[in-house]
Amino acid sequence: MTGTPLRLGSRKSPMAMAQSGHVADLLTARTGRAVQIVGLSTFGDVSKAQLAQIGGTGVFVSTLRHGLLSGEIDLAVHSLKDLPTGADPRLVLAAVPPRDDPRDALACMTGAKLADLPPGAKVGTGSPRRAAQLLLARPDIRPVPIRGSAGTRLAKVEAKELDAIVLAYAGLARIGRLDVVSQVFEPDEMLPAPGQGALAVECAAGRTDLADLLGLIDDAASRAATTAERAVLAALQAGCSAPVGAYAAGTDALRLDAIVAAADGGGALRASAAGPAAQAERLGRQVAADLLSRGAGRYTDVSAGHLSDGDDAQ
Repeated sequence: MTGTPLRLGSRKSPMAMAQSGHVADLLTARTGRAVQIVGLSTFGDVSKAQLAQIGGTGVFVSTLRHGLLSGEIDLAVHSLKDLPTGADPRLVLAAVPPRDDPRDALACMTGAKLADLPPGAKVGTGSPRRAAQLLLARPDIRPVPIRGSAGTRLAKVEAKELDAIVLAYAGLARIGRLDVVSQVFEPDEMLPAPGQGALAVECAAGRTDLADLLGLIDDAASRAATTAERAVLAALQAGCSAPVGAYAAGTDALRLDAIVAAADGGGALRASAAGPAAQAERLGRQVAADLLSRGAGRYTDVSAGHLSDGDDAQ
């Protein structure tokens, strides 16, 4: 390893540190540069309030971004779905490393799948997107808002306070808890959050040399797919707290599917489109325009005040 170690800023949670360690190892392997992980506590980590009350998912990235701008750290690693869709000209999204599994997973200690849960079963989730799609599939269950790390949430199932919880499969894989997964939802069963399973590596816009270096861990296919997904959110002006799912797949060409659902599971709109990966953002805007033309605004508006996907449970 060569040169002064790069200071990589990360949230201190076990999951965040695990994913930051993955990026550090990848960066060292591809560039030869040593990387030092700097753990930072964000307001979103220490506050016990509902996310909507403290500013949504931005509370998890603001401390890391401040560290970049102040020079305390050289680069920051976020869950991509935690990043606001609006660009900050002072920062650059230098890399989207190869994406992990984007699907959602049901964790149930009895091994039950969603269809097997008893009527009225309590299923924990901090995401209105997941809650809405759970209710679309099983109107008789009861989504229960929860917060905290994946370990904290799993403890509620182990203590039988909840019948099951829904988390991101990638997050459970990163902390070595795939043993609790009783069902993995395919995208046609539950569309993931835009950017789910992907990581974002940011640096200050003025650090062009560093941005070029970080570009060596960028994955073009992952960037294109998540660009299309996040463009849906941006065009809907829905934000991370809306019950919106989107998933794109492909290499040279992308297939993009999206859903906007009522938070109570009372209805949903779906849209799909395909196009060149090079026009990923345009594809996302096209799908969003289709949804808006059919009345998606009535669903995105009702999401205000709900929890978002932007928590440490991924």
